[in-house]
Amino acid sequence: MNFAAIRHKATDVECYARNSEELVIQLFTGYDIDKVFLISGDPFEFGILGGSHKWQGKRSEITQKRRLKNHLLWKTIVSPKFKRCRYYFEIHSGDEVYFMLEDGFYKSIDDLPGMLEGFTFPWMNPIDIYTPPKWVQDTVWYQIFPDRFCRVLSEEEIKENKLPQWDEDKTIKKEIIYGGNLAGIISRLDYLKDLGISGLYLNPINQSSTSHKYDTVDYFSIDSTLGDKETMKKLVSEAHKRGIRIMLDGVFNHSGWLFPQWKDVEKKGPESPYYSWFMVNEWPFDKPGNNARNGKFYSFAFVDGMPKLNTNNQEVIDYLLDVCEKWVNDYDIDALRLDVANEVSHNFCRQLRQRMLKLKSDFYIIGEIWHDSTTWLRGDEFDAVMNYPLANSLTNFWLNKNQTADDFEFAINRCYSMYTEQISKVLFNLLDSHDTIRLVTKLKNVDWFYQQMAVLFTMPGCSCIYYGTEIVMEGGYDPDCRRCMPWSQIDAGKHDDKIAAMKKLIKMRNENKLCKSLEIKFVQEDENPRFVHYQKVAEDGTLDVYLNCSENVWTLVDDGECLFAGLYENDRLQPGGVVISYRKK
Repeated sequence: MNFAAIRHKATDVECYARNSEELVIQLFTGYDIDKVFLISGDPFEFGILGGSHKWQGKRSEITQKRRLKNHLLWKTIVSPKFKRCRYYFEIHSGDEVYFMLEDGFYKSIDDLPGMLEGFTFPWMNPIDIYTPPKWVQDTVWYQIFPDRFCRVLSEEEIKENKLPQWDEDKTIKKEIIYGGNLAGIISRLDYLKDLGISGLYLNPINQSSTSHKYDTVDYFSIDSTLGDKETMKKLVSEAHKRGIRIMLDGVFNHSGWLFPQWKDVEKKGPESPYYSWFMVNEWPFDKPGNNARNGKFYSFAFVDGMPKLNTNNQEVIDYLLDVCEKWVNDYDIDALRLDVANEVSHNFCRQLRQRMLKLKSDFYIIGEIWHDSTTWLRGDEFDAVMNYPLANSLTNFWLNKNQTADDFEFAINRCYSMYTEQISKVLFNLLDSHDTIRLVTKLKNVDWFYQQMAVLFTMPGCSCIYYGTEIVMEGGYDPDCRRCMPWSQIDAGKHDDKIAAMKKLIKMRNENKLCKSLEIKFVQEDENPRFVHYQKVAEDGTLDVYLNCSENVWTLVDDGECLFAGLYENDRLQPGGVVISYRKK
């Protein structure tokens, strides 16, 4: 038995309450393990701890398991009658049987002279059980980079003619402000509603000196190039009328160089009342210079123009919480995305959650974190994170032809075993964004693009597409991934077929609950190692997803209702083809 591959702790994803009645217990083992049994019961069933009694639990086999690259993940659910649970594992590998307790492995537990060191989940306190906002998992988000999405100009702005031409080609320059605005977004709300969108994620809209607006000058003001407070109120109101929620981008890791508090520090140094608002190590600063790289102060990614806010300082925390509260009270927003969320303090994140939930009990908070985010997802900080691990896993599979359907299964299972079920239901799934190369440009293959879209819309969590994804918009690395939306082409009907395909996928997502199910069954096709087939199964039906990622034509006979298909005709699924079908029971 490979003991080194076996692990369990009575915390985080390995033992947690998924509601007030049910406790999820999971065990990681190697592939050499054949069977696992759980012995569980109430810690005080036979007496108080430290007494002379012998504790015993009820034995039940764990039958549910997922395949990961190097592990099997065994899962069971128990319902402790008295809200507490004590347990240990009985593990079988061939003829070997060992018992796993908190203090190690034992061949026999009958002869242990001391108290049985079982695992313990002490109490299922309702206030400690994370419950996600119900609306989130049913949401299809649409990310908008405001300066490049759509612009509607007043007569005065048209007469002034100060804005550059709305380029619909590849001439985008990072520093140019093209004039996309909130009024432009309002003008396209019906288009978005018709597409099937139910959530808008807006990149920063506060006063700043750049087109990207991640260098905030005033957190309380709408950037004048985008509109004003009244326009923002109208945007949210009109979106809500159409059943569309609004998420704003909170840039709280750092400010901009022109942020008044930073300018005061730059001028006065330690004499400034805001000196402790930032992480300054040495003053005065070099002008110009590599202050951040030289360690004079901390910043975002060594960028001098984005000095790091000190979210360890309660004054800073209170200031930023007041900002967020005003956004909710003034605009009635529904959610927040925190930029560079892994660098702000956990203390700030906890206080933010408490303040927002007092304003809106179903408020949704996500963090921009590109790696394992367990420490932020324990129920007292974020609801979810941007699921970049999923996007990266899909990229690796499609671009690395040496990977097989097994690798696809391992990757998906990893993404959905990192966090609790509640978190997995509201993960923010995306395949590209303002920070990445656009999906079709990365893949260099439109058929693969639609295959990945099929995966996006059939995975647990909520789905997000970046503006222009519906027309398979191209774009390289920043700033090319932030091109102006080609509305003249869209309005002329040049992208109708692509928009229709996206509408079909979103409609499927919105109407078929199995698309959101956590239960994923992978079906192995041994004859073709790059043919992916997975199912979402419920009592009333089955959703099948077929992806031909090989270079060979595949014969596919499916008697279900076809919800979406590409490169499929006469039972022949071409390379790059996809079929999603549904069969009622």
